Amino acid sequence: MPKNTTAPGHSPKLTKAHKLSIAGVATLGAAALAFSLVPGNSGTTTTDASVSSAKVAYSDKQIKDVKASVTDQLAGADLKAQDIAAKKKAVADAAKKKAADAAAKKKAAAEAAAKKKATESRAKEKAASRSTVRTQVETVAAKTYANNLDGWIRQSLDIMANKGIPGSYNGLYRNIMRESTGNPNAINGWDINAQNGIPSIGLLQVIKPTFDAYHVAGTAWSQYDPVANITAAANYAADKYGSIDNVNSAY
Repeated sequence: MPKNTTAPGHSPKLTKAHKLSIAGVATLGAAALAFSLVPGNSGTTTTDASVSSAKVAYSDKQIKDVKASVTDQLAGADLKAQDIAAKKKAVADAAKKKAADAAAKKKAAAEAAAKKKATESRAKEKAASRSTVRTQVETVAAKTYANNLDGWIRQSLDIMANKGIPGSYNGLYRNIMRESTGNPNAINGWDINAQNGIPSIGLLQVIKPTFDAYHVAGTAWSQYDPVANITAAANYAADKYGSIDNVNSAY
């Protein structure tokens, strides 16, 4: 070993051997430090400081998993939004259907009410019409006539109108005056009818068979009754000549 020739109070001068020794120790320390920093599960270590750093390869498995997780979350959120929208639409559709049903029921009720009102109105009109007819009939039935030729003719005309038998006041009056001069008890005792035992009787000189055949319901069954005689004769004349107005001579 070389002798220490360094004077007291001065730093020893490093020889080349010393420098190499220190460099070696430093290199070993760095290598040891590098080894200690490598994870325990690392497969390979190196203490060669001159070896260049290799590129680190990272696995993309976790990134894919993270990406899939985010996609799943977005898909779930989209499905949730669709479900909410579907529920809102279902509620809206139910509300529309309920409103439509209510409107339909209201319309049906209004139509039923209108129909009922129309039916009631028609029933009232019919009742009023029947009442009017009854009133008119009662008025006719209650009508009074003078007990003379004018009264007999007017009463006969009302009955004829009710039964649909044609004839006018003038047609009746003209023929009555020619046949009997207005005498309801007049009898023809000289013509062929009288010779056959069925004389002409009354205001319009009607024989018994003709009177019976053309008698008008509601009048008396007597040839001598003025109204019965007039209406039966007018009924016969309507059948044979169209109307008593068309008769201008014996018929």
